[in-house]
Amino acid sequence: MRGGRCGLLALAIVMMMPARVRAQTEQSPEDFVRALTRGAQALAIEGKRLPRPVGPARPVWGTTRFPQMVQAAGIIFSGTVTGVARRAATRGQTIETVAVTFHVEQAIRGATPGEELTISQWIGLWSSGQRYRVGERVLLFLYPPSKLGLTSCVAAPMGRFAVDAAGRILLTSEHLAAFRGDPVLGGKSRAVFSDFALAVRRASEEGWAP
Repeated sequence: MRGGRCGLLALAIVMMMPARVRAQTEQSPEDFVRALTRGAQALAIEGKRLPRPVGPARPVWGTTRFPQMVQAAGIIFSGTVTGVARRAATRGQTIETVAVTFHVEQAIRGATPGEELTISQWIGLWSSGQRYRVGERVLLFLYPPSKLGLTSCVAAPMGRFAVDAAGRILLTSEHLAAFRGDPVLGGKSRAVFSDFALAVRRASEEGWAP
């Protein structure tokens, strides 16, 4: 009798499992994100730290502030795109890349005014829309090159600024929202290069802890 009850209980559990699995897989992406957010908030309330991701930190677009960009950037400069070349994968470089060459006009970190600076970017970023065209003027915050020599803009679009014909750096609405607390760049939709140099110096001197 006892064995029969255990068998019935096991059968009931097995019959219930598909329904539970279906309920979980039918959860909408929005509900899934909200669940993750609630979990992270609960950990924060308990004073626990979330584990750090493996590899270099990559600030999330939309939550990045200027001090974070300064901390993450290994190269900061403004210049004009002078060349774009696609490079196939080789034995030494196992992935396909795009080489972008800039004539550096002004530099803050990792570059020299007047030099021709070439960076390598993974082809996947180019395909996803992070592209350059010859003649384009930009100001860039770039991550330090990886072991493969690859780099990209800090926090994706947040680390890239268009430069107009007068040499002024244009800030998008996303930049304005993210930098509104910065004492130098806050509230400016156009800024001169010296503003960025000053803002970087202030952020570097004051320091920032994640």
